[in-house]
Amino acid sequence: MSLLTHVMDHSLDEGYAEAAARRAAAGDAGLPRTLKAKLALAGGLVLAAMVVTLGAAQARIEAPVLAKEREELIDRVERAGAAADTLEEEIERLRTDVADRQREALKQHGGDQGELVALLSGATEVRGPGVRLVVNDAKEADTGGGGPRESSGFSDTGRVRDRDMQRIVNGLWQAGAEAVSINGQRLTSLSAIRAAGDAILVDNKPLVPPYEVLAVGAKNRLGTEFQDSVDGQYLHVLQENYGIRYSISAEDDVRLPAASSLIVRTAEPKKGAS
Repeated sequence: MSLLTHVMDHSLDEGYAEAAARRAAAGDAGLPRTLKAKLALAGGLVLAAMVVTLGAAQARIEAPVLAKEREELIDRVERAGAAADTLEEEIERLRTDVADRQREALKQHGGDQGELVALLSGATEVRGPGVRLVVNDAKEADTGGGGPRESSGFSDTGRVRDRDMQRIVNGLWQAGAEAVSINGQRLTSLSAIRAAGDAILVDNKPLVPPYEVLAVGAKNRLGTEFQDSVDGQYLHVLQENYGIRYSISAEDDVRLPAASSLIVRTAEPKKGAS
């Protein structure tokens, strides 16, 4: 009880009380007592209030200006985006028009074999019996690191490479395919299959697995001859050794679109040739 009584009677520690007494005796406790000190304190407070007031006023003045600039910038971006969309639509329209004119020229100047020329050049759609070949990466394929070209060995990635698709397509042509497409991209005699990073490009258009290869031709003979060919055996080795997945089936009705772009070339007899 004596401790509680002492605490209640002496709520302020003796050390703090002595320090307060010394400051009071020295005359430096509390607010400034001289007029000069009071004026200095008032001046400081007024100056701080002026700085805060000017800052708030400046912010209020600049806020509408910044908002207006932001709206103008957004409007410029939207106008530029709309103009780019319009240009893309115009490019696509012109590309389609050029492709149509090329196909018409092939039909008109192909003579008696106009339809055959249009078919072989990819100028027209193709429909008929054929085979459907689906090629996919291994289940445990490595999706990180560099692209197919950068891999030191196929077993490092387990992914289908551009050169694999080249061999598959060439094997189908050799087996008697009349028309071939990969993921809806029609191939012609001038088509290129290349790699860019992790993607396989067909005529500069990126494709993603699984790769669906459609080929028009004699469905039974086409599938058999492809699987018996060197390129068909190559695909089988990819499956056995590296886990590449593929399936091939004969189809009664295969539809291939026309090539998205055509390059028309004409041949002329060499001068002086007999």
